[in-house]
Amino acid sequence: MDTIFALGTGPGRAAIAVIRLSGQAVQQVLTDVTGGVPDPRVLRLATLRDPANGEELDRGLTFFFPAPHSATGEDYAELHLHGGRAVVDGVLSALSRRPGLRMAEPGEFARRGFANGKLDLSQAEALADLIDAQTEAQRRQALRIAGGALRREVERWRAALIEALALVEAELDFSDESDVGNFDQARLRQLLEPLLVEMHAALKAAPASERMREGFLVMILGAPNAGKSTLLNALARRDLAIVSPTPGTTRDMIEAHLDVEGLPVTFVDTAGLRDAADEIERIGVDRVLERIGTADLVLWLSPDAQEPTPEMAAQVDVLKIATKTDLAPAPAGWLGISAKTSAGVDALLKEVGAFAKQRLGDGASALLIRERHRTAISAAAACLVSVLTSEKDLEFVAEDLRSAGRALGRIVGAMDVEDVLEAVFARFCIGK
Repeated sequence: MDTIFALGTGPGRAAIAVIRLSGQAVQQVLTDVTGGVPDPRVLRLATLRDPANGEELDRGLTFFFPAPHSATGEDYAELHLHGGRAVVDGVLSALSRRPGLRMAEPGEFARRGFANGKLDLSQAEALADLIDAQTEAQRRQALRIAGGALRREVERWRAALIEALALVEAELDFSDESDVGNFDQARLRQLLEPLLVEMHAALKAAPASERMREGFLVMILGAPNAGKSTLLNALARRDLAIVSPTPGTTRDMIEAHLDVEGLPVTFVDTAGLRDAADEIERIGVDRVLERIGTADLVLWLSPDAQEPTPEMAAQVDVLKIATKTDLAPAPAGWLGISAKTSAGVDALLKEVGAFAKQRLGDGASALLIRERHRTAISAAAACLVSVLTSEKDLEFVAEDLRSAGRALGRIVGAMDVEDVLEAVFARFCIGK
């Protein structure tokens, strides 16, 4: 495979920039550019030069991790440079002119790590989530999966499946051997029933973990001039939406992505709900009505305690907000705010945070964080249900168990038939 390199830190002016390299030519590149290969996992100060003409490019630190004990499983190195744009461009340009080196494709370092068994698919996905994490809960969830929580659970389930399949295969293929007893149906159920319970529990918790990645969606609704745009600006602490006493000013939905109590929350300002005569405003109102069903929470704003419609309350949780409390107090059952003076805004955020935590959790127990994970576990669980609830010949039971194993394999790896054979021979001492 080609030796690859890329800037591992953000582009632009910075104190330090890190260039990463991985592949068979790493040691030669280090020798040509820095004058030698540092001891493994030891920082070394070096002068970086362009091999083409010997021009000095920078003085920095070099790191070397020999294969297979590196993040990619290959020879791997890092160049820690001064973060000026000219320095970085000079080093990248010198590397790009060397035969056998090329700029890495997006995600290629992680992909090589996966190919060489340094991380599984779920961990690779979690690394991307960790980079994108904007709140404490998102960070906590991504770290849990990147640390192998899903892999360990799937491997435990996979081990139980292998043992169950070994029981069935032994009966099918080696029943005439003297040291293989009668097929143990009770043992099969003992292996699979707890497994199915755990899978269903993981599937039940999956929507919250998936939602954590996307964020808790809060729609701000109300009649025109109820104070929706003013509230959004107060929450975001900057002018995102135009505020005007003219009804119908807000025509499209405006979003603000905030960290509320450590959770990702998206607030959406919307067009005022009314029978609009203006065609463009009417389109905006229709879009709001269509999106209500996707919201996790609606903030219903009204300065005069006008109740939300029963249809809305039936679709989604609604928090009733009495606005403009600097002019009149909030009635009973309403949370009062004044976006103009910011009174009550902190209390509103605490209420929203409580709703979000109830729906999303805190990320500490996340397991299935993507639809791909949920789909695979659903398929595996369906196979186990088929085994446990129907009377089938053992050939079909074995195929259901193999299908369950393949479904789990789609999350983190492949289920190898050699694992089953090893379990069979180790368990029954066949062929001694």
